[in-house]
Amino acid sequence: MTDNLLTVLEASDMLEINGLHTFDFVLNEEKLLIIALDGRAEKRWTFTLEQVGAAAFDETLQSWTLTGDSGEHRLVCMSGVTGNNNDEDEADDDA
Repeated sequence: MTDNLLTVLEASDMLEINGLHTFDFVLNEEKLLIIALDGRAEKRWTFTLEQVGAAAFDETLQSWTLTGDSGEHRLVCMSGVTGNNNDEDEADDDA
């Protein structure tokens, strides 16, 4: 059984919404705010906690269907992903 979207979002590092990937999202006591770039255009989605709580998981597509004021959106939550440029495989050359 899949957790609810609120629980999954708390453990997520990156989201894909409508095919756009982003690390820029905020979940707080009031709302979920997602910001992504589509080329040069910034796109924003805001969902209430009630809308997030009503999201349905699609087992076949392994994604959430989230309905907001602007319609229905497909959301994929990812964890274990970082957005830094540090190469964690490089060993320190301290001798």
